[in-house]
Amino acid sequence: MAEIKTKPLMSLKLQVSGMQAIGAAPGGDRRVGLVAGGTFSGERLNGTVLPGGADWIITRPDGCMTLDVRLVLQTDDGALIGLTYRGLRHGPADVMAKVAAGLPVDPSLYYFRTTILFETASEKYGWLNRVFGIGTGSRTAAGPEYEIFELL
Repeated sequence: MAEIKTKPLMSLKLQVSGMQAIGAAPGGDRRVGLVAGGTFSGERLNGTVLPGGADWIITRPDGCMTLDVRLVLQTDDGALIGLTYRGLRHGPADVMAKVAAGLPVDPSLYYFRTTILFETASEKYGWLNRVFGIGTGSRTAAGPEYEIFELL
C-alpha cells in the first residue's frame, strides 16, 4: 500500500489537575501532568476518561516536548480501555510560551502529534487491540484536546 489512509475515531478532551516538576533529568526537564478526567466521543465509542492518568513530559534541550501518556477510558456502556500515547509538541518560542501560559493559540502555529495504542478485554471493543491511532492535538487552559484517527 503506497498511501496512508485514516478514519476518524474520536475526539478526546483531557482535564489536567496539576503538574509535578521533577526537574533537570538526564534527558531534559521532566514534569508529570496529572490527568483528573475528561471525555471522548466518536461514531463508534463514547465515554469518560477516568481519573489517575498521567503524562510524563520531557522538554528536551532543543525545546521539543516529548509526551508519554497512559489513561483509562470508560465507555458509556461500561467497558474499560487502556490508552497509551507518545507525542511531540514544538513550535516557535513565542507561540509555545503562550501555549504554556494557557492562552488560546491557533493549533496550526505549532506541531502537536501523537501515536496511540489501545488495550481492552471488552469483546465489543476488541477491534481496538488491533489498530494504531494517530492524533493531532491542541492545548487549552483546561488541558489537551485531540482529534484521533484510526490508521487503516
